[in-house]
Amino acid sequence: MKTIDELLAEGVAGKRVFVRADLNVPLDGTTITDDGRIRAVLPTVAKLAEAGARVVVASHLGRPKGAPDPAFSLAPAAARLGELLGADVAFATDTVGESARATVARLADGQVAVIENLRFNPGETSKDDAERGAFADRLAELADVYVGDGFGAVHRKHASVFDLPARLPHYAGYLIATEVGVLKKLTTDVQRPYAVVLGGAKVSDKLGVIDHLLERADRILIGGGMAYTFLKAQGHEVGSSLLQEDQIPAVQEYLRRAEEKGVEFVLPVDVVVAAAFPDLKTKAPAHPTTVAADAIPAAQMGLDNGPETNKLYASKLADAATVFWNGPMGVFEHPDFADGTRAVAQALVDSPAFSVVGGGDSAAAVRILGFDENAFGHISTGGGASLEYLEGKTLPGLAALED
Repeated sequence: MKTIDELLAEGVAGKRVFVRADLNVPLDGTTITDDGRIRAVLPTVAKLAEAGARVVVASHLGRPKGAPDPAFSLAPAAARLGELLGADVAFATDTVGESARATVARLADGQVAVIENLRFNPGETSKDDAERGAFADRLAELADVYVGDGFGAVHRKHASVFDLPARLPHYAGYLIATEVGVLKKLTTDVQRPYAVVLGGAKVSDKLGVIDHLLERADRILIGGGMAYTFLKAQGHEVGSSLLQEDQIPAVQEYLRRAEEKGVEFVLPVDVVVAAAFPDLKTKAPAHPTTVAADAIPAAQMGLDNGPETNKLYASKLADAATVFWNGPMGVFEHPDFADGTRAVAQALVDSPAFSVVGGGDSAAAVRILGFDENAFGHISTGGGASLEYLEGKTLPGLAALED
């Protein structure tokens, strides 16, 4: 895989460089609530611009239905990129149409443009190779060189991720090079003890990675909504908590295999419950109580780890040499249910372990809860991509960058 440093050594002045970024930021209307993914691609864009490239930044945002939708416009992301660069960033109001062609044609050496949300064109996500390829052909007309730096999308076989690199000289940007280097530390030559913290809503989202980690991790800590399927699999009452009944047999098998292999599975010993899911807009008090994990009342739902669980999990992370964390421990967006997620983050800050926060909601939680990002070994920009890499899957976007 060639890197951006090799491209820069070859010279980029005057060349149109297409940077496939991941600007898929959370929005409240047109206000960006977390600009972490924009800041993550900044080193690549800035370095190319400094070297005189004409930089064309492209990304997806959200899940529009293959047609323009103002709610998913990249205009706010383009504006924020300009603020971070300290330079004007042009914005094209389409992907490969008249605006994109004219905007790119007007770029001078060292200038940057962002084209509109790639998913406004159905060819970006099409499962039909010909339709995807046709869109990639039109994107290729906008550039001389391709730089892949949207790690959060490399597990997608999409036109700008998979097909476009085959049509242009291609290189990995700084973000992708960093992400791959970090993930290799979690899969080869791992420093032990190796602890994994998995949270989030659904067990089904984590089946593949649990299966893979049972062969590699020393201990696995479970939290979030998925914990209640594990507790149910052990025969405990979980009240009205999130539950995937159909996954109980798989979970029971994982618990059996973990015991057989000597992998320590750690589950909550107490949980914070409430009568209903909290209002995340008003943040109105939810009147929570704490109960033992094996004594959740029938009319209550578990929404966070309890204080004893927080202490237990901190102790299980204190002596780890390597930690991977993906998924919050509770509904961290509400102050009544943020302590479990905060406790895991604090444990990683306090630990000497090489810690990787695996993107998605975990990365957002770290920032929202006010932690210094530099206190962690690495905060990934791609939750889904990180998980699939740890499952041992071939990621289309990385395969496309290989020579």
